Amino acid sequence: MFPPPDRLTVCFAHAAYEFLDGAETPWTCQQAHDPETLARLLPRADVLVISGMWHGEMLAAAPRLRLVQSISAGTERFDRAAFAAAGVRLASASGANARAVAEHTLSLMLALTRRIAEARDNQRRHLWRGMQSNRALREDELAGKTLLVVGLGTIGNRVARLARAFEMHVIGIRRDPARGAGDAHEVHGLAALPAQLGRADVVALTCPLTAETTGLIDAAALAALKPSALLVNCARGGVVVREDLCRALAAGTLAGAALDVTTPEPLAPDDPLWDVPNLLLTPHSAGESRTYEADVRAILAENIARLARGEDTLLNQVV
Repeated sequence: MFPPPDRLTVCFAHAAYEFLDGAETPWTCQQAHDPETLARLLPRADVLVISGMWHGEMLAAAPRLRLVQSISAGTERFDRAAFAAAGVRLASASGANARAVAEHTLSLMLALTRRIAEARDNQRRHLWRGMQSNRALREDELAGKTLLVVGLGTIGNRVARLARAFEMHVIGIRRDPARGAGDAHEVHGLAALPAQLGRADVVALTCPLTAETTGLIDAAALAALKPSALLVNCARGGVVVREDLCRALAAGTLAGAALDVTTPEPLAPDDPLWDVPNLLLTPHSAGESRTYEADVRAILAENIARLARGEDTLLNQVV
């Protein structure tokens, strides 16, 4: 039986987030900001809320564990077979940061088209740039352009909705196009991606990292894009073949790119990616939001309630 609320111990594990701030729950709540504290708390945890601090040996170190609630939408770090064998349930935080990631994706699109990074660099140089006679060097508009959203899930669909407000034509790519176009104007399966790339002025990656999407944007995919196209990755670094992207940007066969995710993370200070031309980087901050802890706790509370009622299906169930 799943422990009743007054006997339930929930351990939150994250290096930065403060999950206990503002938390009013019937559970016993503990928080670990470092691996040493987590190792001490883990044996008493019935529920573990975690993402980046997870490693596979934790299953054996937590005999009371019944549920792991991922803090992130991605769950590729968790061994699903091991969870099933151990009888431990696993759920993602899909949707908790959908608003933030979608807005960040649009922000990067706007930053590229409006050349915001260039303006900030000029500000630091105390340089007032004059008007441009060369159209290719001018700021641009999103209206009238075609956006290709790769991964039309909760986040991708919200990106489509926001992009339509900017008068863009939105093409969605999703694993099962039979689920519909959502807020996109049209939808296609993943197999249709090569044919759709040439139509795109902007490509936004919002898909999970899977066997199908690893290395999805490689030299062939980049060559299929218009030289004037832009690429925005708010998915996972592994979706893009980094070396192929760098070559395309250096050669000018891709107009620009913005990455919120990279391989590896974090980037070392001497990583050459920092200096790639026409590339804008943000430090995997697309999902950051001042409401994130509360949003994850809401998903967690629903899943705890379902398990307490003896239900089999979790919200954002993985295992």
